[in-house]
Amino acid sequence: MNVILNDRLTSASYRTVFVSDVHLGTRDCRADLLAEFLRNMTCQRLYLVGDIIDGWKLKRSWFWNSHHDDVLNLILRMARSGTEIIYIPGNHDEMFRRWLPHELEVAGIRLRNQAEHVTATGRKFLVLHGDEFDSVVRYAPFLAMLGDRAYTLALVVNRWFNLVRRRLGLPYRSLSQWLKRQVKSAVMAIDRFETAVADEARRRGMDGVICGHIHHAVIKDLGGVLYMNDGDWVESCSALVEHHDGSMELLDVTDVCNRFPVAAPLASRSFAGA
Repeated sequence: MNVILNDRLTSASYRTVFVSDVHLGTRDCRADLLAEFLRNMTCQRLYLVGDIIDGWKLKRSWFWNSHHDDVLNLILRMARSGTEIIYIPGNHDEMFRRWLPHELEVAGIRLRNQAEHVTATGRKFLVLHGDEFDSVVRYAPFLAMLGDRAYTLALVVNRWFNLVRRRLGLPYRSLSQWLKRQVKSAVMAIDRFETAVADEARRRGMDGVICGHIHHAVIKDLGGVLYMNDGDWVESCSALVEHHDGSMELLDVTDVCNRFPVAAPLASRSFAGA
């Protein structure tokens, strides 16, 4: 398990890393933490599981800082160093999907609509962003846009909420995640999404599925199919990693999102059977 101490992430080596929902181009993207994570780890294969760049937001207003540059530069450096990188566009970076039929490889990064990942133990996982299983995104894009703006507002409120908590000496808490857990319809939507994605993996004869999209990091067994969501870098700040022995672990850096001078250790959840 990695540990962040004195603003420094100890070096770690993984077989595979899965990252999604970074939303570069937005003020609430924790590109600083992602850059720190990428800078201090190595892996044989990196999956970018959608919504890495937020084209929706960049169409309305431009936000980009040095941390966003750092993330892109580090990914490109990893590609040059021999890391296999697969980029699966999501709904927020759907502008890259028009290139999918050509199976392009740009600067060592391969664009794919979906992928099949085989672990060191031989288990097969379907890798996809997941928005195709979101009925609102698929059938009511206007409502999806409205939902995105409501979510943005919740993140603004969350920013001020945590500013007050920080001044009171209290740790970071994701207000928007708490609100989602309290709203019954949101919980039911997450359950429907997870079930639909797991059913697709089962239909294809896979051992499990790895996705993003709903910003809800979790590892769980759904009727014999291992469902793994690698979370996001807006709220949970999490990544899914495969160790060299084939075991899977979900790294959760929520506790370090308070920007305190000395950060807390990375929490982790693992599933050795993957």
